[in-house]
Amino acid sequence: MSNEKLSPVGPCFPAGLLSPVTMFPSGRRDFLRRMGMGLGATALSTMLSPEANLASAIDPAQPLAVRPSHYAGQARSVIWVFMHGAPSHIDTWDYKPELSRRNGQTLAGFDQSTGFFAGAGGPIFKSPFQFYQHGESGTWGSELFPHLSSHVDDMAFMYSCFAHENNHSPAQFQMNTGMARMGFPCVGSWVTYGLGSENQNLPGFMVMYDSRGRGLPKSRAPAWGAGFLPGVYQGTAISSNGPPIAHLASRHRSVSAQRRQLDFVRRRNQIQAARLPGEEVLEARIESFELAYRMQMAAPETLDLAQETVATHRLYGTDEPRCNAFARQALIARRLVERGVRFVQIYSGGFDNKDCWDGHNNIDANHRQFAGETDQPIAALLTDLKQRGLLETTLVVCCGEFGRLPLVQKGGTGRDHNPHAFTTWMAGGGVRGGARHGATDEIGLKAVEKRVSVHDIHATILHAMGLDHTRLTYRKNGRDFRLTDVAGNAVREIMA
Repeated sequence: MSNEKLSPVGPCFPAGLLSPVTMFPSGRRDFLRRMGMGLGATALSTMLSPEANLASAIDPAQPLAVRPSHYAGQARSVIWVFMHGAPSHIDTWDYKPELSRRNGQTLAGFDQSTGFFAGAGGPIFKSPFQFYQHGESGTWGSELFPHLSSHVDDMAFMYSCFAHENNHSPAQFQMNTGMARMGFPCVGSWVTYGLGSENQNLPGFMVMYDSRGRGLPKSRAPAWGAGFLPGVYQGTAISSNGPPIAHLASRHRSVSAQRRQLDFVRRRNQIQAARLPGEEVLEARIESFELAYRMQMAAPETLDLAQETVATHRLYGTDEPRCNAFARQALIARRLVERGVRFVQIYSGGFDNKDCWDGHNNIDANHRQFAGETDQPIAALLTDLKQRGLLETTLVVCCGEFGRLPLVQKGGTGRDHNPHAFTTWMAGGGVRGGARHGATDEIGLKAVEKRVSVHDIHATILHAMGLDHTRLTYRKNGRDFRLTDVAGNAVREIMA
């Protein structure tokens, strides 16, 4: 309860505000005086706010033009590797020897509604993987990541992350947008809205979903949607089957004929836009036509991996049957940020449980498969970025939507979902290599020390980009929305 002084008329009317006797205007003049001054003050405060008018300051003809950050952030681009299906933190990076000591014991007081399958939590289950310490930092990592473990001194680990959902789709919405439901802009959209892009011939935000044709993530395309932000800031998906970008090539018109057609369409749309000022959908459509035209020249070159050396292909493993598909995506991600694309997101794993990191039945087989697909390519990405001087300005993020339980799931040798604890690691972009933040309890059930929420993860990404998460807002329906809603703190301890 606050110490706010209350008025004599009751708790609903703090002192200084109108009481029920005086809150209604006495006549028309009184009404106009009060409402006019109130609306005027509201408008003035909006105009004086330096952040409230970011949307109005963006040129509709160049919505992806580079804009200044709030302060000097070291990162200029982001590559987010999203482990769809949720890898087990206690089988990857969060070493818990207590699991072996208590293997087979019943966990007293365990809430059986924690996981997705209520009542399916069995006894404590030790990790089937061996753990080793790596690097000068002595960071523990499981045998699943022999290549990536050599980079731990460039990586910062946040062991104490937690979410609020135990189901994939809402948890993925929360991890991508800050909200556990559809209709809100994702992180990539917020970043490109705030900063624009350094390449006007490619989308500022590009997404690559499962590399082996196993389908979209369970949250589907809204996971990279722009929500209520202008459509130009949504992610452009690169397909793993057929043409990387659908309908990009012009098959029936020459370049000059297509340019004349686009100029005509643009003139007609601009006439309509003048009649409907502020019509964001129309403005986004105009720009999408222009961007698609420019992409016809820029995208094929960017996605052409034949330009890379044999040594680079060998580094990523593009010829290795186990990891070749994800390796190509990781290599494309490097080529995208190298060309100024602001935000790139790569999904590991497809739609079905068996096709992603969702190890309900057999955590050993599941995680060996998907770690085998991603370990060498992600390690190569870090090596490649570092060799080219790009790691200093590229923030690499890796996590799933939640963690997994330290118990065996009844009926198998796997683990159910665990929203109470998971690990996120970051590298590059101003991150302090070898940093370790927070901790879970002795068996990895819950984050207990220096807990990191999803909003905190988002605030940290924006901080690395030079964006204050409390100032990056967009006005919609009379409210200033932001990625972190009304919460979030950047985890500055992992920043250099």
